Amino acid sequence: MENLLHKDITDGIINAFYKVYNVLGYGFLEKVYENALFHELSAAGYWVFKFK
Repeated sequence: MENLLHKDITDGIINAFYKVYNVLGYGFLEKVYENALFHELSAAGYWVFKFK
């Protein structure tokens, strides 16, 4: 499992997801989580596309 090609990127995305979820909790619409994850990933330095 340590020879994964994009392990560092995957770990960063999963960490951003958990950070958003731990702050917001559950019960919001998907769009709320999508926007929060977009901002969290952008703040972490990831280049993110936002589709409307």
